[in-house]
Amino acid sequence: MDPHLLRTFVAVLDHRSFSGAAAALGYTQSAVSQHIAALEADLGTKLVERRPVAATPAGARLMEHTPALLLRLDAARADVTRLDRAPTDRLTLACSPAALGADVARALARLRTAARVDVEVRVLGREAVIEEVLTARADLGLVDGAAAPSDPLPLPDLGPTVTLVAAEEPLAVLFPDDHPLAGRPAVRLTDLAQAQWIDAPDTGIPLDRLRAVCGSGGFLPRIRHLGTDVHGLAALAAAGHGLAALPRSLAAALPGVTAVPIRAPRLIHRTELLHPADPTAPARRLTELLTDRTGSGTAPH
Repeated sequence: MDPHLLRTFVAVLDHRSFSGAAAALGYTQSAVSQHIAALEADLGTKLVERRPVAATPAGARLMEHTPALLLRLDAARADVTRLDRAPTDRLTLACSPAALGADVARALARLRTAARVDVEVRVLGREAVIEEVLTARADLGLVDGAAAPSDPLPLPDLGPTVTLVAAEEPLAVLFPDDHPLAGRPAVRLTDLAQAQWIDAPDTGIPLDRLRAVCGSGGFLPRIRHLGTDVHGLAALAAAGHGLAALPRSLAAALPGVTAVPIRAPRLIHRTELLHPADPTAPARRLTELLTDRTGSGTAPH
């Protein structure tokens, strides 16, 4: 399967239009049609319905594979070209919102004090952080999530990338200050499965992850929060739109909500640092500053 054809296939389904895909990719509409026809001929099946534009069952199945395939190709290209790069005094750090805390800010300050480093911090969703690191648009990534104590985060196959433990702390549920459960010393997450939740996949703990760790259904969203604004998420929770799960230290500092620790199942909020196998000097130094606090070693993922 030619990667150029796969990229055209993704663009057609993303835009739900052959002309829209052509404009996005800089091709003619005829070229886009030829790409889709060539991919269908290669696989021996129809992938895209033309009117209206939509994936066939075979096309939907191919879409389950394609983003990861294209990302690995981009990652391979970035990994090879990194070998010939010149030394740099720049550092680009990509973080998911709950991973960017006081410890990270202090480590960046120490890095800038010790060396003249031009630092850029990008706050992105978890999947976007991983993509930034794999494609060399960021030197380091910090992603967070919920895990059992001592378990790694359930990250995808990252190829020749190293993951390190950067931080671990308790998880808490955000309740409005006047909620009946806000005065509890702790809560059982399974007792809240039928409550209404805020679906905030890039900011709070994703609801599908809560269902997975509890081994049950429920955790249905009342409202969706798309983006990386933690204070906006807290405002929605404070107004009674639903519950959300965040690291306890961050949750406790947000206005209008009470952070109640999760007693069961046994979970932690874990932050992991990602970097390529051969990080830049500033990235290596920041890695040392962040991981020396935990005494963690490298763990190729």
